[in-house]
Amino acid sequence: MFEQYKQGLIDGIPIALGYVSVSFTFGMMAVSYGMDVWFAVVISLLNLTSAGQFSGLTLMVEQASLMELALSQFIINLRYALMSLSLTQKIESKTSTFHRAIMSFAITDEIFAMAASKPHKVNQIYFYGLMTLPIIGWTLGTLFGGVAYSLLPQSIQTALGIAIYGMFIAIIIPPAKASKNVLFVVLIGALVSCILTYFKVSSGFSVIICAFIAAGLGAFLFPMKED
Repeated sequence: MFEQYKQGLIDGIPIALGYVSVSFTFGMMAVSYGMDVWFAVVISLLNLTSAGQFSGLTLMVEQASLMELALSQFIINLRYALMSLSLTQKIESKTSTFHRAIMSFAITDEIFAMAASKPHKVNQIYFYGLMTLPIIGWTLGTLFGGVAYSLLPQSIQTALGIAIYGMFIAIIIPPAKASKNVLFVVLIGALVSCILTYFKVSSGFSVIICAFIAAGLGAFLFPMKED
């Protein structure tokens, strides 16, 4: 059992390192919005979802309704439900519902990819090892980012606030350059977002509408061909 947990820890190291950098940005963003560092850390510890947390943070600052917050989080994090269904075919059948519930908390894009890539069945001991360091990295990154932002002078804080948006742009540029289909979906999403901003639609519902329209058009115009 220890060897299985140790292997999970080893496989989780690169994921944890990547999470530190992203959650560092979340910590800075949360503090820049006037949130206490400890509160941002609690959010990261209990959620472990990058896009959902960034979106939810904005809605919390805007004092959006609970319905808007719930719907936007449902749309953004819906992919995790599909990943969970897929992993049920990879996890050992004897794994109890209790362990499956705990494991489901840590299903992220990267953890899912690592577990799904294993040529053999995955048990809860390995998965617990796999999720340990990413959770720690995500939480500590938020702490470091929040503390660092609090100690920086105002001029640097302003510059880093702009850098946050640069990070999001950097996420979409590589896949958009590699695929015209992705570029089309990104541009449609940006166009719809601009239109909704002009009509003063709240950011939560804007995310929902943009996701449905851009992803829907992409799926309709560029369906994936199956063998």
